[in-house]
Amino acid sequence: MSGFVADTIAFSNVDGPGNRFVVFLQGCNFDCVACHNPQTIPLATGDHFRTAVADLLPRLRRAAPFLSGITVSGGEATLQPDFLIELFTAVKADPELARLTCFIDSNGAADAATWARLAPVTDGTMIDLKCIDDEIHRAMTGQPNEPVLASIRELHALGLLYEVRLLVLKGVNDDPAVVRRTAEWLAGVDPAMRVKVIGFRVHGARPHDPPLVEPCTDELDDYAAVLRDVAPFDICVV
Repeated sequence: MSGFVADTIAFSNVDGPGNRFVVFLQGCNFDCVACHNPQTIPLATGDHFRTAVADLLPRLRRAAPFLSGITVSGGEATLQPDFLIELFTAVKADPELARLTCFIDSNGAADAATWARLAPVTDGTMIDLKCIDDEIHRAMTGQPNEPVLASIRELHALGLLYEVRLLVLKGVNDDPAVVRRTAEWLAGVDPAMRVKVIGFRVHGARPHDPPLVEPCTDELDDYAAVLRDVAPFDICVV
């Protein structure tokens, strides 16, 4: 089994709990204006992206003594579910790797059938919610947000929702009323869920007209304060 892999990082402490080996897959079904990996959006068209599970395992074994787990990101990881299943199954069957947790970093657009297939080999997921307002979400991603909301509900029910990630794009999705609606909806799923508030950073993103603006630290703290006013979420601000 092989998949279309854009890149790997041997050590990351921002892609799930602990120190993680990260596999970035090529191809995404969103076209986010604030994407930090825009080169991974186009679907793979050449064999130079094709990477076998068997080729990843030696890299994982070399790093394993220093790892807590593996995270598959993108692009959009769930566009290649067969590859994910094969990779996570191989990790869990390998004596040197079996202790590592297997996480998925996703835009949340996968359907319930895909999550059901992935659930037996997956230890946790991190889902991006760009905006609770569907119109703003479509403007930011080119896609509706209902599949994302459905995934959050589904993964919570499966016990696989590790974290919801909220990207803050100044002047786009940070209106306090929208933030409060977000908090109320998330609290309806789990008022104690882990929520990561992520400030947009220009570095790595595509140029935009008008230019996208980074929120300052105080603005991120204000955003988080609105969330905390609604429910006792486990909030991390970065």
